[in-house]
Formats: sequence, structure tokens, C-alpha cells
Amino acid sequence: MLAGLGRAVRSKWLLPVPLGRRTGRSAPQVWLWRNAGAWRGWEGAPYSTLVPSDEVTIDYRHGLPVITLMLPTRRERCQFTVKPVVTTVGAFLQDVQREDKGIERAEVFATDGSKVSHATLMEVLLMNDFKLVINNTEYSVSPPVKDKLNSEHATEMEDIKSLVHRLFVALHLEDHQIRKERELLQKVDHLKEELLPLEQMKARIINSADAKTSRLLWVGLALMSTQGGALAWLTWWVYSWDIMEPVTYFITYGTAMAFYAYFVLTKQDYIYPHAKDRQFLHYFYRKSKKQHFNVERYNKLKDDLAEAEESLRRLRQPLHLRLPIQEINDKD
Repeated sequence: MLAGLGRAVRSKWLLPVPLGRRTGRSAPQVWLWRNAGAWRGWEGAPYSTLVPSDEVTIDYRHGLPVITLMLPTRRERCQFTVKPVVTTVGAFLQDVQREDKGIERAEVFATDGSKVSHATLMEVLLMNDFKLVINNTEYSVSPPVKDKLNSEHATEMEDIKSLVHRLFVALHLEDHQIRKERELLQKVDHLKEELLPLEQMKARIINSADAKTSRLLWVGLALMSTQGGALAWLTWWVYSWDIMEPVTYFITYGTAMAFYAYFVLTKQDYIYPHAKDRQFLHYFYRKSKKQHFNVERYNKLKDDLAEAEESLRRLRQPLHLRLPIQEINDKD
């Protein structure tokens, strides 16, 4: 019986065998047991019940800050190396969300509670303490104090940055020009394809409006000729000038009133070319509405096409391509 009790005790009680390296922290630990079905299969793994206060740490390696944080979904620590001069807060948060798809909210706040803009450079953010919010968890981050550069060293660094920028532009200018030209050519072709059916519809509407405007002008000429002939017939064959003189006066006065009414309604003088253009536009917009021709979209596409062609022309200028300017030969 005692032997059986000893076997039972030996099978149920076991000293913990920790796995991995200890971190040196004094936080209390709870040992989780796993039974492999045999005496040698009992193993224990340490698990801390306290959330460490430094889940988000920042240290410098090779002159670049390395931000280490805990991914909430994968429950593992991940390191992000940022370039303070180039990387923005928004780019850093996008990298974090790209690494862990379970992160729905990632924001940075200052210690006073104000939100830090995504356009802020990481170099500015790492100058002071801040709060990193991932989903519903808030982490207080204290960047390590970095030695400030003296004025001479800072000037040298600015000169080096300027030199690197000029070298980058010189080495990648041709590729950038080719890539930009290809993008503009594709944009121009795409805009021309969209404008082609609109141009055809516009041409038909213009022809119809121009024909109606010309017809209206000829009708006006015919009416004026008919009026003159009727007044002459009434003056010499039916009545005398003494009777027709007041009639012609009131006809002239009525015509002047009609011209004045045109000015009141349109705020323009009755000039024949302007009146013709106004009537043409009236017929054009009425026909466009019937045929569902979107004038605003057409104008926007034309403006975009003109802007793209102007950008392409400026891009191909010899000064922008750093090519020798061709001499202009005088024509005979």
C-alpha cells in the first residue's frame, strides 16, 4: 500500500524544470505544467502574470532607432528600424499594421493628450516622450536621451545630407524623367480615348446649333425686308406719307424699346456678333441636354488633357533634361 502511495506521489508531484533563458527580472512567475504521458515528459514553462512596463522599447543600433513592441494578435515582440529624417509617424504606423493584420487602430499621442499628425517626422517624435495606442492598449514610451550635436557637427551633417541629395538626383534623374514621361503619355492617351466619343457628339451638336442660328438670322432678314416692303406699299399705294409717318415713328420707337429690353435682360448691348453667339449657345445647351451630353465632364477632361500636355512639354525641355540647347537657325 505504501509502495502504491509512493508511486502515486511520484506520478503527481514533480519539481519544475524551466525552459529557455531567464530574463533576470524579479517578477513572480506561475509554472504551467504539461504532461507528456511519462515520468520524463513533465515539463514546466515560466509565464509572468505582470505586464512589463517596457513593452515598447527604443534603442539605437548603428545610429538608427529600433522600436521594439508587442504585436497584439501574434503575441510576439517585433522590431522596427526607422529612419528619423525620412520616416514619418504615418509610415511607421502603417508598417506596424502591415506586420499585424489584427491591429485596427494605431495612433500616437503626446503626453498632454493631443494627437500627433501622421506627417510628423520620427526625428521630431523621438525628441520627447509620447504615448502609442494600439487597438485599446496604451503604451507610454520614453525615448532614450541622445547626445545633441554641436553647431559644427550639425553643419557638417547638413552639408552631407545636401551632397547625398544632389548625388541621388544626379544618379536617378534620367530614370525619373523616363518614368514620369511614360506616366504622362499614358494619361494623355487615356484622356484622348475618353474624349473621342464626346468630341464626336459635340461636333454633331455644334453643326445642329450653327444651322439653327444661321436659319434664325435669315428669318430676321426676311422679316425686315417684308416690313420695309409693307411700309413702302402702304406709303405710296394705299395711304400717303402724312398718314404713315406716325406709324413709322412708333415702329422705330418699339424697336428701340426691344433693344433696351434686350440690354435689361442680358446686361449686354445688342451687337450682332454677340447676339449670334448667345443664340448659338442657347441652341447648343438645349441640344446637349436632349442628347445627354455632359458639358462639365467634357470641360474637365479638356482641362486635364491640356495640363498633362503642358507638363509633358515642360518635362521635355532641354533645360529639364540637362541637354545642350539647340541653336535656332535663321530662315532665309
